Amino acid sequence: MQMRSRGLPPALTREYKDLDFATAKKSSGDLQKLLRDMGYEPHVGFNAMNGKERLLFFDNPNERQMDVFVSSFRMCHEIPLEERLAVDEDTVPLAELLLTKLQIIELNEKDVRDTVALLLEHDVTDDDAGVNAAHVASLCAEDWGLWRTISHNLETLRSRLDAYDVDREAVSSRVSSILERIETAPKSRSWRMRAKVGERKRWYQLPEEV
Repeated sequence: MQMRSRGLPPALTREYKDLDFATAKKSSGDLQKLLRDMGYEPHVGFNAMNGKERLLFFDNPNERQMDVFVSSFRMCHEIPLEERLAVDEDTVPLAELLLTKLQIIELNEKDVRDTVALLLEHDVTDDDAGVNAAHVASLCAEDWGLWRTISHNLETLRSRLDAYDVDREAVSSRVSSILERIETAPKSRSWRMRAKVGERKRWYQLPEEV
């Protein structure tokens, strides 16, 4: 998040205690070797069990954890990354950054603050020049559970803007733009079928605490 910032106001700054990376499946082995060569300690047990989708390393001198997501970001929901890793040189695309923050089933202060920062500094667009709302909407249109969580969290975010001394009107307007695109995007057949079940069945996963 910090890498995409032009300089955050004091209301949105925070300390970053861990590092998140993403890699393609075919590059996972090379990345693991690189990290070990650089002195990062692998979580051997976790990596053996989960290495096809997520890896953990530790930067012990700085007391930081490094998460490596392989092909997709999978926590409460799965956000595909494999086909879009080359869109931006520095980070995953802004749309995916937004989704990784909003996919959590209960937003915490850190994720709210990061999402406000993202929407404060970047326009909502229909391409990757900004926060690509068309891409967000297309993913939500295929997955009712993702739609439910993302839509709810955007509304929650808007209701909590008064806590931050920023341009709240700009952020609220961008939230509205994303919500409009999500709601108007044509929904898939699987989305409509899952919508009939609604919240009677859990629509999210509970990620493992590590």
